[in-house]
Amino acid sequence: MTLFATEPFADWLALREPADAAARAEDLVDLVRARLTADRPLVVHDLGSGTGSMARWLAPRLPGPQHWILYDRDPGLLDRARAHPPVAADGSPVTLATRQTDITRLTAADLAGAGLVTASALLDMLTAEEIDRIVAACAGTGRPALFALSVVGRVTFAPVDPLDAEVAAAFDDHQRRTADGRTLLGPDAAAAAAAAFARHGVPATVRSTPWRLGPAQAALTAEWFTGWLAAAVEQRPDLVERTAEYARRRLAAAADGELTVTVGHDDLLAGVE
Repeated sequence: MTLFATEPFADWLALREPADAAARAEDLVDLVRARLTADRPLVVHDLGSGTGSMARWLAPRLPGPQHWILYDRDPGLLDRARAHPPVAADGSPVTLATRQTDITRLTAADLAGAGLVTASALLDMLTAEEIDRIVAACAGTGRPALFALSVVGRVTFAPVDPLDAEVAAAFDDHQRRTADGRTLLGPDAAAAAAAAFARHGVPATVRSTPWRLGPAQAALTAEWFTGWLAAAVEQRPDLVERTAEYARRRLAAAADGELTVTVGHDDLLAGVE
């Protein structure tokens, strides 16, 4: 699911895709793989798929034939996903279908036949009610659900700057904002999803999966930092003047390869013990 214009957001997704791939929890995939049955093609429902990066990362790590169903509200992102489909490492066929829809309204019936439900960078954009509905739909399938890369409000810089903590707190408040009648969970979302699965009697395993951005990811660091600071300033307009020089320092350091950032995320696997 996305609320952004297609082109700028698609460019952002392309920029972050390698960092996402490096961060996701490989050991959770091992647990998923052990649970899968080999008697039929695996059907994977990918929620809020964007341009399909989760499918491109996960399909080569799963055995046998696969059929991926990608859901997003943005038809332009789904077009890009179809243009860059996933492939299997063992040469098995991988087919792809897309559905333009509001994933927060999905039910277990919509996910019927799923062998696995996935999502990436999604939960922190949702409300408590929306997460409850998605969890109920996933729990109703009786199959595993893998939700990757939920923002959890842990950001660290090296070197440290006195403004880091204040800007980080303002960003987290922005992630929890109420907009158009929706109160987002932001960094509380992964924990809320785990608790919701527990209420359905479904076990959940959580792994810390941070981005680790250094000189080799300078372009992503700069783009991420610019958006991170913009959200913080939107939440706290009093930070505008105080962070002007801060922004200049941080962006210059990133460009010079002298800034490293760790951006905390969690991966959650439900339905596998």
